Amino acid sequence: MTRASGKSRTVMHRRIKNQRLAAIGYIWAFAALTASPGARAHYDRRKAAGDRHTAAQRNLFNRLLGCLHHCLHTGQTYNEATAFPTTSNTTKARAA
Repeated sequence: MTRASGKSRTVMHRRIKNQRLAAIGYIWAFAALTASPGARAHYDRRKAAGDRHTAAQRNLFNRLLGCLHHCLHTGQTYNEATAFPTTSNTTKARAA
């Protein structure tokens, strides 16, 4: 995005979002809260960390979108235990 005023001319980065993707992401994350215990735990952790509802939901959507990208990129199917590991599984994996 170029802005010109008199003799000066600046080029700036324009920050916009895909509104359709954002709307679908809101619905996807909202539906995941009731259907997925891992997603619900992730949302609750974000809320406990001080995020508001929309910020926690947006973070959950980003996490789900990352999982979708990984599944499409590697050809794997979605696995709830891999996408949202519980703390006991994470502790066991680190100990091993």
